[in-house]
Amino acid sequence: MRVPCKTVILLTLALASSVAFAQSYPARPIRILIGFPPGGGIDIVARMLAPKLHENLGQPVVIDNRAGANGIIAIETVAKAAADGYTLFFGTTGNLSVNPALYAKLPFNIERDFAPLTQVSSVPFLIYVNPSVPVRTLGELVSHAKANPGKLHFYSSGNGGLPHLAGELLNSVAAIRTVHVPYKGSAPGMSDLIGGHVQFGFDAVAIGLPHVKAGRLRAIAATGPKRLSFLQDVPSASETLPGFEVVNWYGMVAPAGTPREVIARLHAEFVKAQSIPDIREKLIAQATDPVGSTPSEFGAFRKAEEAKWARVIREANIRPD
Repeated sequence: MRVPCKTVILLTLALASSVAFAQSYPARPIRILIGFPPGGGIDIVARMLAPKLHENLGQPVVIDNRAGANGIIAIETVAKAAADGYTLFFGTTGNLSVNPALYAKLPFNIERDFAPLTQVSSVPFLIYVNPSVPVRTLGELVSHAKANPGKLHFYSSGNGGLPHLAGELLNSVAAIRTVHVPYKGSAPGMSDLIGGHVQFGFDAVAIGLPHVKAGRLRAIAATGPKRLSFLQDVPSASETLPGFEVVNWYGMVAPAGTPREVIARLHAEFVKAQSIPDIREKLIAQATDPVGSTPSEFGAFRKAEEAKWARVIREANIRPD
């Protein structure tokens, strides 16, 4: 079939325009939106990478915190932005994989409206217990829960968040029945854990480890696929419960339709920035493992994570607040 000459000309012009745009990119500051206030784990990572990205891209990289609605406000802003590589979203498991499974209606579609860039890092939790609970291992916690159905309470930073889903996944995998107690953030929940008002919980290493070292809490397992390099005496949960794995992760996406050449440039620069030895060491020191997956790898991973947590949400009958 002969393609009309006019069509060939238009396609050639479009390709030339795309290549020219990619070669001149970036020509102005790049904005990265985050759905949380400043000071949180993902914000710290973003601000750690931004100066290196600025240095390599030759343009300022601005971190724009748009907190609220489980990140939905920030995500919608990026979904409606021009697909030119100047507005990106840096999100968590909850933002990019849990929200689509938790909310019946969202003002965007993650799969349709975004192009994956890379999984920047993975962030396992620790399982913390109050020292008054007579357990020192995950196996003992499971046995204790089976002997006391419905009597152990676990806290989370909010209904439908990853720490909540982690507890429900534990109930399912271990065939136990523990009770979820939601809080408005990690800090009040951990405070009640230290006070003995709840018995255990899943939370970030940086948040709970100081309390473990002070003897106020006990860390019985890490929820990633392996033991943490600096906590080799704390086993991974999967050593006791094969198949139980909960890893919060941070990933970067751009509006759908962003030129492939721009996606490739951004991916390369993010991987380069997090591979710098001092950046890598700082990330690992706060239990944040650098990943740097390809766009296609990250896209498939995000989709698999959504399916995984959708099953947990459905089985536990979780509803958003």
